[in-house]
Parts: sequence; C-alpha cells; structure tokens
Amino acid sequence: MEEEQSVAKLPLIEAECSARLGISNIDYDQDQHGGVGSLDSAGAPVETRSTAVLCICTFAAACAAFTGGCLASYSSLAESGIIADLGLTVAEYSVFGSIMTGGAMLGAVISGRMTDFIGRRRTLWVLDIFYIVGWLAIIFAEGAWLLDLGRLSLGIGFGLTCYVGPVYLAEITPKNVRGLLMSISQSMTGYGASFTFLVGSFVTWRSLAIIGCIPSLLLLLALFFIPESPRWLDYIENQRLQQNSDDNVLNLFRRKYLHIVIIGVGLMVVQTSDGLCGFLFYMSEIFDSAGISSTLGFILVAVVQIPSFVLTAALIDKFGRRTLLMASATGQCLGCFLTGLSYFLQVYMGSYAFGMAQIPWIVVSEILPINVKGSAGTLCNLVNWFCSWVVSYTFNYSFSWSPTGTFFIYAGMCGFGVAFIAKLVPETKGRTLEEIHASLTHIMQ
Repeated sequence: MEEEQSVAKLPLIEAECSARLGISNIDYDQDQHGGVGSLDSAGAPVETRSTAVLCICTFAAACAAFTGGCLASYSSLAESGIIADLGLTVAEYSVFGSIMTGGAMLGAVISGRMTDFIGRRRTLWVLDIFYIVGWLAIIFAEGAWLLDLGRLSLGIGFGLTCYVGPVYLAEITPKNVRGLLMSISQSMTGYGASFTFLVGSFVTWRSLAIIGCIPSLLLLLALFFIPESPRWLDYIENQRLQQNSDDNVLNLFRRKYLHIVIIGVGLMVVQTSDGLCGFLFYMSEIFDSAGISSTLGFILVAVVQIPSFVLTAALIDKFGRRTLLMASATGQCLGCFLTGLSYFLQVYMGSYAFGMAQIPWIVVSEILPINVKGSAGTLCNLVNWFCSWVVSYTFNYSFSWSPTGTFFIYAGMCGFGVAFIAKLVPETKGRTLEEIHASLTHIMQ
C-alpha cells in the first residue's frame, strides 16, 4: 500500500521539483497542458528557460568532470619535464603521481555527508576551490612538497566530483533527457584525458597545468547561475519534520536497501577492476613494450575515444543504460584479449569510452534513494577509488611478470562484468527517480 501511494504521488513530485527549479518537466507539462510552448509568470517561454537552466547545470558538471580527466592523465605526460626541471627522484615523482588517489579516497569518504549537509551546489563550490588551489600549487611549484600538496588537493576535488556531479544532474533533469545530459557530462572526464594526451605532447608541464586550470575557472563562473537541487531541498524539509533517518552505513545492509547497494558497489568494482587505471598510468610503458612511439600512441588512444563518447550520448536514451553497459563490457573483454595477444589497446579504450566510462555513475546516481544516498554514495565512491588504487599499484608488478597474462586477467574481470550487468543491473531509462527507487526497494520487501 505504501509503494502504491508513493507511485501515485510521482507526478506531483516531478511538478514540485520543476517549480523549484523554475523549469518545466517536459513530459509532465505535455500531458497536462498539451505542449511546452506556454509562458511562465514573467512572460518568458517555459521551454526556453528550461533549456537554458539545464544547459548551464550540465555545463557546470561537465567542467568539473573535464578537470578530473585532465588531472588523471597529467602525471603520465608531465613526468620527464618535472623530473628534469625540479630535479625530483623517481621515488619523489612516484609520490606525486600516486597521491592523487589518496586525495580522491579522502574526497570519497566525505562526499556523501558533505552533499547531504551543505547541498549539491555548495559542494560544487568546495570541489572547485580544491581544483583551483591544486592547479595553482603545481603551476608555482619549485619543489616536491608544493607539487604533492597540489596533487592531493586536486585528488580531493576529483573524489567529490565523481559523486556530486552525477547526483546533481540526476536530481534536476527530466527523465526523457536525463541519460543524454548525464552522459555528456560524465564523458567529459574522458574528453579531459584525451585532450591532455593530445596537448600534453607539445607543451611544457607548467603550461599544461595552466590549461588544466581553465575548466575550473569556467566552473567558478557557472556556479553563480545554477540552482540547488529541488530534491535535496525537499529532503532537508522532510528531515526537519521528522528526526529519524535511514542514512547511515549500517542501514544500507537492511533487506530493503541491500539489492540497491549490491548493484551500486558491483558497478563500481566492474568499472575500476578492468585495468583502466593501470593502462592510463603506465601507458608509456605499454607502448614502449610494443615498440610504438608514446606520442603516437597517446594521440591514437585520444582519437579513438572521442567518437565513442559521442555515440554513447546519442544512444543512451534510445537503447538504455543496461544495453550499452553490456556492449561496452563485452568490447572491453575482447579488447583486453587482443591487447594480450598483440597490444591492440585501441579496441579496449574505445569500448571503455562507449559505456563503462560514464554509465556506471549514471546508474548509481539514479538508483540510490535520497534518504540513504549520502551513505550509499560514499560507500560506492570509496570502493571505486580503492579498486582504482589496487589496480594502479599492482599493474606494474603484474606487467613485469607477464604482459600477456596481465591483459588476460583483466579480460576475465570484464567477462565477470558482462555477467553481473546481465543478471543484476536494472534498466532506468524513461523512468523518474522515484519510480526507480520504488521498484528496487519493493523487490526486497
């Protein structure tokens, strides 16, 4: 009975969220008013205002994700320049390269609680401050300590971005364009990495850091114009009225939420245990082992990913998240197998960009109910970065043991991902967040 009442209120929830944002929910307004060409109270076309607000919000989330992509690939390209200019030892540079993951794990730990306590929009402000401070520290660094401080600050910002970016967009976008806008935003991490691979081959490490700081400054500008998430505002109002809350880690393992947590954590494991961090951090070594120029290899990888990102954004609301995830994981499995045989890394990277790069976080941000989103999101984010650290730490050892065996192991992990997605991951396209939450919690009741 409670589930039926919840579903019956969905149109009202959607309408209230739209009113708080000052935009229209396109599907709902069409059903009720026969179109989207009506005027708001100020006499402006509702569809025009809706599009403008959603575009600015998507742009803000995209800037945060793009910055994350830039910093993730920065250390691979800056290594020789930083060591030569600042006289760092290999050990000192290893600390610089790896400390980002530690910062990201710290950001992951505080991401859920912070976004619940101060809101999605204010958290975007906080992560942008970490980004700007981090890039400035690297730009003006004259020694290892300031480099490490900057990289740590950037890592914290990236850890926050991985959670708040998709959650914010999922909560403000209408269901019929949610997949498209979130895919565009999430794919910017890949675009940032590809852009850095392309540009970093031709500029100095300080110039690359200056370029990496530009999206952070654009995000700073966009933050003055975006609204707070209406669903978070409703959540805060409800919390004032009732003091009890399900949002703690222990409650995540209750029967009501266990299925959702398994899906979320499983997707994070599948996304990060496929070897990507190892490929990104040690791509130069892989290309050298294959007898390929690193510069040429970086450019080829960047070029291959771009059309895959575009294709995902175009298809995600047509074919759904689950279908594209299975296609992406299958392609990665094949790509790892081929790389193990002949270092054919392009198939893997193109397949990763086709779905696995962005869709897991899209699905996670859609399936987590808002009353446990803080704790569950923190858990998923932390698992994501912990698995990334494990892969990046062990990759060099396993690659030295057997390059072919290393890629075959990751091919097996990708195969597990295909089975996991086929068995457990639900389709979320064309459904409101409340409909998704009601159906998933109902499964375990």
